[in-house]
Amino acid sequence: MTTRRCVCPGSFDPVTLGHVDIVERAATLYDEVVVAVMHNPAKHGTFAVEQRLELVRSSLSEQTAAVVRVEAYAERLLVDVCTEVGAQAVVKGLRGGTDFAYELPMALMNRHLTGVETVFLPGDPALEHVSSSLVKEVHRLGGDVSALVPAPVLEALRQI
Repeated sequence: MTTRRCVCPGSFDPVTLGHVDIVERAATLYDEVVVAVMHNPAKHGTFAVEQRLELVRSSLSEQTAAVVRVEAYAERLLVDVCTEVGAQAVVKGLRGGTDFAYELPMALMNRHLTGVETVFLPGDPALEHVSSSLVKEVHRLGGDVSALVPAPVLEALRQI
């Protein structure tokens, strides 16, 4: 029997509760989830790549972590990552219509390039307004983001 494997890609700078929701739900649909922390070495993120990997890992429930691999990839096409790990699908969360309009052309291009399918999961409506960049901005300006990020991320944000 073939292992059903998907890739959940993102920069995860930092991981939010919206990301965790999608990864945990993907873990109920697939035998293995590869969380692909995509990054551009030429860009300086808020958190170093190794720290992002650890923040994702420490933000998952024990049950979810048992079927999730968290790995970093730089300057690679997502379809190449999927081929390398043997993933049949990409799983992406959608917060609304704007996300769909942004993600659809990429999903179609990925299918064109290698046949890999993209599965869209609707995000939790309570987290529809959450993005990594908005979390960082609100935190930087003194706002409370404790209901938007996992505890390890909140602690990491407090240290920057």
